[in-house]
Amino acid sequence: MATRGLLLDLQGVLYQDGKAYPGAAEAIEALITQGLAVRFLTNTTTKPRRDIVEHMRGMGFAVTLPQVFTPACAAAKLLAKQGIKRVHLAAPAAITEDFADFTLVDDAPEAIVLGDLYTEFTWDRLDGLFQMIQGGARLIALHKNRYCLRDGKLGLDLGPFVAALEYATRTQALVVGKPSLAFFLGAVQDMGLEPDQVLMVGDDIESDIGGALAAGLAAVQVKTGKYRLSDEEPAHAQPTARIASIAELGEWLDEH
Repeated sequence: MATRGLLLDLQGVLYQDGKAYPGAAEAIEALITQGLAVRFLTNTTTKPRRDIVEHMRGMGFAVTLPQVFTPACAAAKLLAKQGIKRVHLAAPAAITEDFADFTLVDDAPEAIVLGDLYTEFTWDRLDGLFQMIQGGARLIALHKNRYCLRDGKLGLDLGPFVAALEYATRTQALVVGKPSLAFFLGAVQDMGLEPDQVLMVGDDIESDIGGALAAGLAAVQVKTGKYRLSDEEPAHAQPTARIASIAELGEWLDEH
């Protein structure tokens, strides 16, 4: 079936460290002009959706708020659906605005929303979350990435800390960001399309490519951002195709 929609990862695909990759903005604008639906996906847990839009516009991308799909949005929809009101937000304060419809508490929460606290992942912070889970709070992880690119090198991401809490509490977190099936299918449904009509473009072989393939989407990996030559080893789920950069996406779509 012909591609009618695109899911596009941000950091490492469209831009890196605040600088757009050459030809990225022009390539995406051309594809939108051709009638393709687009959702910009990010696993970031440090910025609200509004800030992401402003940041992207500053780099020349023509993007609107409804086109950005984040784990915070997915978590808020899930909490509302389950009737949860009291939430402990264990994430950067900047995304508080994405949870304006909830009562944010430090004691006896019904659920914990866990994001990337980076260097604030201290023993005291983790033990406090452990105690909340022991008290009955449900653990919702905004994603479970193993590592991320910080200051030009790979470093620990949220996933290892989610795993530590799961192990200590003998519970399983509900993951709402990439590579969860719910996240990809939610983004597809947000466009009013079916999985076989949508192409995911990402740099992370596990979170972007593996997650999209598991959800029934085609997936193209760009050789920028987190891409490493080791991604091409058989141990990993392999993408539908690889391209040098996002600037080549339009040409690849024309050919396929």
